[in-house]
Amino acid sequence: MMPKKAKAAGSRKEEGPVPCKQMKVEAAGGPSALNFESPSSLFESLISPINTETFFKEFWEQKPLLIRRDDPALATYYGSLFKLTDLKSLCSQGMYYGRDVNVCRCVSGKKKVLNKDGKAHFLQLRKDFDQKRATIQFHQPQRFKDELWRIQEKLECYFGSLVGSNVYITPAGSQGLPPHYDDVEVFILQLEGEKHWRLYHPTVPLAREYSVEAEERLGRPVHEFTLKPGDLLYFPRGTIHQADTPVGLAHSTHVTISTYQNNSWGDFLLDTISGLVFDTAKEDVELRGGIPRQLLLQVESTAVATRRLSGFLRMLADRLEGSKELLSSDMKKDFIMHRLPPYSAGDGAELSTPGGKLPRLDSVVRLQFKDHIVLTVLPDQDQSDEAQEKMVYIYHSLKNRRETHMMGNEEETESHGLRFPLSHLDALKQIWNSSAISVKDLKLTTDEEKENLMSGTQHLWKKVSYRGCLRDGEKPELEGGKNSVFTWKD
Repeated sequence: MMPKKAKAAGSRKEEGPVPCKQMKVEAAGGPSALNFESPSSLFESLISPINTETFFKEFWEQKPLLIRRDDPALATYYGSLFKLTDLKSLCSQGMYYGRDVNVCRCVSGKKKVLNKDGKAHFLQLRKDFDQKRATIQFHQPQRFKDELWRIQEKLECYFGSLVGSNVYITPAGSQGLPPHYDDVEVFILQLEGEKHWRLYHPTVPLAREYSVEAEERLGRPVHEFTLKPGDLLYFPRGTIHQADTPVGLAHSTHVTISTYQNNSWGDFLLDTISGLVFDTAKEDVELRGGIPRQLLLQVESTAVATRRLSGFLRMLADRLEGSKELLSSDMKKDFIMHRLPPYSAGDGAELSTPGGKLPRLDSVVRLQFKDHIVLTVLPDQDQSDEAQEKMVYIYHSLKNRRETHMMGNEEETESHGLRFPLSHLDALKQIWNSSAISVKDLKLTTDEEKENLMSGTQHLWKKVSYRGCLRDGEKPELEGGKNSVFTWKD
């Protein structure tokens, strides 16, 4: 699911505006509710009637897609995700300007922020909304709205990337934001009222940063249309857009669901290259050789340095071609640390497994919550550089806090999981790749190692952190709880 080189919207020169009817528009029928059976079924139902193969072949990272839906039941469901009236109860929980909510309006092509200081009060928000025609932007509503949590958690499993959201509530005859483009893939769900949209060719296809575009540089819109409740709009990062609520209508509410920020091949290359260089330097004395004297003092790169670097890069490429193990230093860990925990209605009982006994050698085990686990091989961070050896790390997101999802570094984030000696890698891969496997069939040397592996993972999903380093023949220190990453039968 990594981005591909693609001809993005805006790479083709056009004369004048393209009529809205020429945009890809699908009329959806059939089921009116989203399908939460699996991450793939959720996404399929979200973009229905477009199938996923067509979506990723023709639209993803390439051009916008508008899906119109004349489905009262779906419109009602969308409307339940977030309403203007929800702000009253949310403000009573302690919402703050800037962190949770922004009040803004587009004036002469520029964003005017109307935030107050401190806590946001519903009566003041409503006053600015009614009298100043201001847009209310609510940040990351999945922190409070269960159904958005449910949707976004499934989408994070589907994309393997963080999925955030913002709600925009705009009064009639007003516009909240100036023309701009974003650094994320965008899915817009119209919840209440109607919103008039104008899309323009990107000046920076697949942009890596947010930027406002001046009105005089825009030209005519490539696509222009009005979203109604139940409609869905997708457009790639870099697509210039602006939206307003038509005069004479009720207010508009839409939610913008976004993903794939800093999730490009370039980001992945930066993430993996350090581990590749580290491993290669252990075996290749040339990479351990010193750079020329005063190289760091040069204003421009020297021909000698350029040739050497080019040679090293070719050598690394050759090494990578023959490797099956891709080291991911930070992206895997960052994703699993900051993503949503599994959706759980009520008291979260579905995350628990009955009983507290350990699997035996004759038990058959199955991995649970696979979409919320990453397995990676990294140098042991607790050893000095000279003595570092590779360890198998298993990180999980069961203990992640929904309340801080996508809120930046507001609070220190802690990683949760286990680490094992490299000798356990094959056994862990067996469990990962099997629908069910007998403990006695695990590729470990002794029965004690197999039992220790089970005791280590038995409590992985209890909401605690693990600090100890497991060595061959050692058992991990466990902190309470009877939740399990495995289910098993004897």
